[in-house]
Amino acid sequence: MKLSKITAVFMTVGVAMVSNGQTTKMADVRTSEKAPFEYVVEQFADIKVLRYQIPGWENLTLKEQKLVYYLTQAGYSGRDIIYDQNYKYNLKIRKALENIYVNYKGNKDSEDWKNFEIYTKRVWFANGIHHHYSNEKMKPAFSAAYLTGLMKATQTTLAPEIVAVLFNDVDSKKVNLDESKGLLEGSAIHFYDKGITAKEVEYFYAKKKSPDANRPYSFGLNSKLVRNSKGALEEKIWKSGGMYGSAIDKIVYWLDKAKGVAENKEQAAALELLISYYKTGSLKTWDDYNIAWLKATEGNIDYINSFIEVYNDPLGYRGSYETIVQIKDFDMSKKMEVISKNAQWFEDNSPLIPEHKKKNVVGVSYKTVVVAGESGDASPATPIGVNLPNADWIRSEHGSKSVSLGNIIEAYSKAGGKGRLQEFANDPEEIALAEKYGELGDKMHTALHEVVGHASGQINPGVGTPKETLKSYASTLEEGRADLVGLYFLYNPKLQELGLVDDWKKLGMESYDSYIRNGLMTQLIRLEPGSDIEEAHMRNRQWVSAWVFEKGKAAHVIEKISRDGKTYFNITDYEKLHDLFGQLLREVQRIKSEGDYEAGKNLVENYGVKVDQKLHAEVLERNKQFTSAPYSGFVNPVLVPKLDSKGQIISIEVTQPKTFAEQMLHYSKNYNFLPLEN
Repeated sequence: MKLSKITAVFMTVGVAMVSNGQTTKMADVRTSEKAPFEYVVEQFADIKVLRYQIPGWENLTLKEQKLVYYLTQAGYSGRDIIYDQNYKYNLKIRKALENIYVNYKGNKDSEDWKNFEIYTKRVWFANGIHHHYSNEKMKPAFSAAYLTGLMKATQTTLAPEIVAVLFNDVDSKKVNLDESKGLLEGSAIHFYDKGITAKEVEYFYAKKKSPDANRPYSFGLNSKLVRNSKGALEEKIWKSGGMYGSAIDKIVYWLDKAKGVAENKEQAAALELLISYYKTGSLKTWDDYNIAWLKATEGNIDYINSFIEVYNDPLGYRGSYETIVQIKDFDMSKKMEVISKNAQWFEDNSPLIPEHKKKNVVGVSYKTVVVAGESGDASPATPIGVNLPNADWIRSEHGSKSVSLGNIIEAYSKAGGKGRLQEFANDPEEIALAEKYGELGDKMHTALHEVVGHASGQINPGVGTPKETLKSYASTLEEGRADLVGLYFLYNPKLQELGLVDDWKKLGMESYDSYIRNGLMTQLIRLEPGSDIEEAHMRNRQWVSAWVFEKGKAAHVIEKISRDGKTYFNITDYEKLHDLFGQLLREVQRIKSEGDYEAGKNLVENYGVKVDQKLHAEVLERNKQFTSAPYSGFVNPVLVPKLDSKGQIISIEVTQPKTFAEQMLHYSKNYNFLPLEN
């Protein structure tokens, strides 16, 4: 299943997902234990940077703290990989921007310099020059001439053709999903050599066969596809001695230290296999590792590390580098484990066609965790819920791990506001429901999405994997399918029967209100005027919401209301909406189970891509009154080891970075292991 980036706008309108940052020499910026914790670091452009805490750190043993420290160091060591994956010039651009940022001695009160600072921070936040969410290239609000002057003043070098890219329309979209423009030809992502077409890629991988057709390898997951000197396609594997090898060797170094302080044999065995995978690039070893990682459930510390999600590949093959290091939240995990233990009940009582249901839902584990550090594609923009591994056959045979990132969710909640809710909600009753049940509804939807949603359903025998059958629509269809599972069961007395909620109906009503409000309206604050929806999760929220809105029109299930020149959506019949969610879930599972590409394409294209431009303009105008940025992200807490005279760690202190720039510059200086061109 997928590590889903369930966006926090679902939780609180206008808040996004984010993650990390770290530093070592930070004693002067440590947050006082007595002072209220300051969640907000700063705000610029459309970004708000937050901090998160690591509650319970002091309760870990020194050995556990060392394990967390080593795993976070491994994650940061690969940070530059995501920059290079996102665009071939990103590392060169970042180096030039940082050299100017640190060394410029001229006028820093001018609008041009302020715009330069903002642009640099946006590049840090997005891990490159393309927006982290919209995928559009972010153009500077200063001129090329001003940049050239800054470069001259700081003795910074950047090739003229790269400088030009910052200001022109070349490589304007990181991930293009418009087939008419060419999925690869229109994408700037650094996963394929220029000139390679989607048809060539499909033909290349169609020739690759796994030893067991029922347990297919994740071909393409850990490589760049290039054209060699003879004109043939071949893979450059991301491994020690291969592409990204210098950074991967550092990752392996820290993973080996982590293995030395593993909590148990199972955890150590999984780490050994991950190290072997990084050294060899073997996809068989990757599968073996995922199975071993699934079995390592007894420890208090867990992690995600490697090339995981394929959202950034328009063809759905290649995994973006990401890491999350996590500590078990014992109290919340105990409560949410109830859903995991009842996964079979949810499957049996889902509206799916019987042959599409799993007869035996195996090994679904669910925990609420405390994040201790994130990197790569999980940072600064972070998910709030994770379910892995992604391979359908492993999930079917061995199960999956699902986690909710509890301290990240808490940080969003503490840093958010209620203004947008009051502006876009239809009436006082809707607002009251959101204020009372919104936070719990978010947690329940995350749990149902990850534990039940991604683990549910099965593909018919002989049907290929979703990336083969559903192609560029696979990711948004999978995320929508998991959302629909959550939505279907959020309005169900079973949740109250299990002791998870005190009023299932009101919680379900609030969840439906917020989902429809966001899917049809408030998520549009993230888009520029005239834009289509490109991001997989935004697409899925719109096609789910737009489909049920249209299918329920005759019965007035959802009303579109205009009042004082403002648009609102009002649900009049929650029972019928529940039934519509069930009908759509049944159809989406059929699409996945049967590999029905045309039906999947039609669903997404007809309901999830195009934007009502009049409504969009209205939403943007109504949103102008709010100063809070529509996207949020995180710096990471800093783990500072104290050493004895022999160089051994005797304690590890948690501190907080003072500024976003401080952490980003620290990372670039201390985890700078890749050449600028790869």
